[in-house]
This record gives sequence, C-alpha cells and structure tokens, in this order.
Amino acid sequence: MRRVAVVVAEVAGAGLRFLRAGLALPQTRIGLVTCDPLDRCPPDVRRALAAYGQVRNVLDSTELRAAGRGLATQLGGLDRYFAVQEHVQLPVALARAELGVPGMAPDAVQRFRDKARMKEALRAARVPCARGRLVQGPGEARAFAAECGFPIIAKPPSGAGAADTHRLADGAALEALLQRCEYPLLLEEFLTGDEFAFDSVWLDGTMLWHSVSAYLPSCLVVKENPWIQWTVLLPRTIDGPEYDPIRAAGAAALRALGMGSGMSHLEWFRRPDGGVAIGEAGARPPGAQFTTLLGLAHEIDFYAAWMRLMIHGEFHAPQRRYAAGAAYLRAPGRGRIRGVRGVSEIGHRHGRMIAEIRLPEAGSEAGDGYEGQGFILLRHAETEAVAHALADIVSTIRVDLA
Repeated sequence: MRRVAVVVAEVAGAGLRFLRAGLALPQTRIGLVTCDPLDRCPPDVRRALAAYGQVRNVLDSTELRAAGRGLATQLGGLDRYFAVQEHVQLPVALARAELGVPGMAPDAVQRFRDKARMKEALRAARVPCARGRLVQGPGEARAFAAECGFPIIAKPPSGAGAADTHRLADGAALEALLQRCEYPLLLEEFLTGDEFAFDSVWLDGTMLWHSVSAYLPSCLVVKENPWIQWTVLLPRTIDGPEYDPIRAAGAAALRALGMGSGMSHLEWFRRPDGGVAIGEAGARPPGAQFTTLLGLAHEIDFYAAWMRLMIHGEFHAPQRRYAAGAAYLRAPGRGRIRGVRGVSEIGHRHGRMIAEIRLPEAGSEAGDGYEGQGFILLRHAETEAVAHALADIVSTIRVDLA
C-alpha cells in the first residue's frame, strides 16, 4: 500500500483530473495538500481521500513540510510527495527532501525551474539551445544585445512557456523594457523555425517513451497576437528520420537537467537548416490539454498513467494509434464574450472526429491567455485529416466580444 501526498494548488481543471485518477488506483492511499477548503472538493473526491491538509501558500516549503508531516500522521507514514503544477515543483521538492521522502532532488528541480541554470546545464552538455545570458542590470542587457543582435527574447528566469516573454525587435524596445523590468532578467537569442513539443516519460533516469507535437504557429506568435486561434497537431507517425535529431537532443537535454522519474514537457525548434534547438523544459505533465491529447492518440488514460508512474513506479509504453489535435478558441482581445459563431458548421463537417469540446461561455470574461476560452480536441487515424480539420476550425469559428 502506497501512502501518498499530492499537492494541487486548486482542486479544479487538470489538477482535479490527476487527483481523481490517483484516487482510483489500487493499493494507494492519497492525502491532498491544497489551498482550497475540504468542502470545495467534489463529494466523490472527499469520500475517496485518506487524508487532507490545507495550506495558505503552496509556494511556501515550510508550510508544505508541516502539511507533509500532518499527512504522514494521518496515513501512518509517507512514501511519495509530489505536485501536479509546475510552479509548485521546487517548494515541494524542498519539503520532500527535508522529510526524507524519495523524489527528484531540489537541485535538479531548480535546473528545470530556473531557465538560466537550465541553459547553463544544456550548454555544458553541448546540447543545442538558444544563446542566452542572465543579466543583472541595463549594462549587461545592452552588452548581450550588441553581441547577439536583434531580435532577442526577454523572460523571467522562472517563467513557464511564453508567460511574461517578450520579443525585442530593436534597441528602442530593449530600452523601453529596461525602464520597467525587474532583475535578474534572462535574455536569449530569438529562435526561428518551426516549434514543436517533445513529451517523454522517464523512470530512474531512463527514457521509456516519447511523443512529438507541432505548434501552429509558435507560442510567442500566439502570445503577441491575441486574435490568433492556434492549434497543436500530434502526428500519428513519429518514428521517421525527420525526428531523429530531437530524439537525440531531447534525451541528452533531459539527462543533463537531471530527469529522474516522471514526465517532462520540452519545447524545441527545427531551424531552417534542419538542425534543432532546445527552448525550455519542465519536469511535469504538459498543460493546455496536451495530457488529454496524448491519451486520445494512444487510447489510454494518460492522467492515470502519470499517477501510476509517480506512485508505483510503473509505466507501460503505449502504441500511437491515432493522430490527434487541439484548436484553441480565443476572443480577439479583452472584454466579455457575446457568443461563438461557426460551431454548427464545424460540427457538420468534422463531428465524427471531435473527441472533446469546450466552448467559450457567453458573458464570461475574455483574457489574453494563450490557451484561450475554449477548445476542440480531435482524433482520427490519418494525420492529414486532423491537420485539415484544425485549419478549418480556426478559420471558421469566431468568438465575438460584447
């Protein structure tokens, strides 16, 4: 019987799906650590939990250590202690180490969370990645820009994905950012080419399985253009030689970062000359419905597969049986959503391959998040059919603002 503490900042969305998957596993007793009061958990979750601990701040390792001790008392010991969301990984690792619970060490987690340390580790291992520098002030920023040339990318060292990431086209854009930014600041070469994701499962430092997905267009382009409804495509076949470079570079990158047991989401570019460059990586399951898409492509419950891996150290590499994809529905700016057009046409043309759909709700607030206010997930045996349907969806559906 495994006695497990799972940290979920809010019991909703993907965090709730992972939690439910874990609660359904045999020979497993799960305690929940969260900011939410127990009565905010759905009734089925409350009934299945073996222990519960509330914290004020999931980023406070001292609170998480105390919560872990409390759950260990309730469970009669603690065999595993881990988090679902990326921003909680480091404080959980610190608490876990202090409690003597097995798991990825804090220094390895820090290499995944701190993008400057990540790039240092990748360059030391001679893994192809963007040139970059962690700058402490305006002088260092200007010097890097002079060496690298514009455009350049600016981001916080502990950012995730394209959050708070800026493309600086020239010196004027850099000076404007330097007037309002906080240090340290990570500056990087602007990578050109097609952007992809490389998801993989690891056990005790060995890669057991991987997946490749294509971003259409890149995350930064989506962030810079709120009107773009973007897509992700998981081709049915990824075993060809065109993906050999990322298989080698992705595995080397994750070994250099200290990937032990778990799932990693890595973003990479195929350069115009055919070479690859690693963007960044996280030691956690992917967001933005990717975990659901992986399940659709492989006909398994990937939420349950990850929880089984983390708790019991078991993973059975699945076969890729389908192509899958997601279209992210976004309003063209901020404001309240008035309605969504084009849904019936899409249902008529592609209804048989729609696996899951969540439409933006009329009256809800539209923000500028890259995931948008809704999505449509597809599955089909042919990659081209999914690619065609995704393009049709984002050109047909319109989210209107009031």
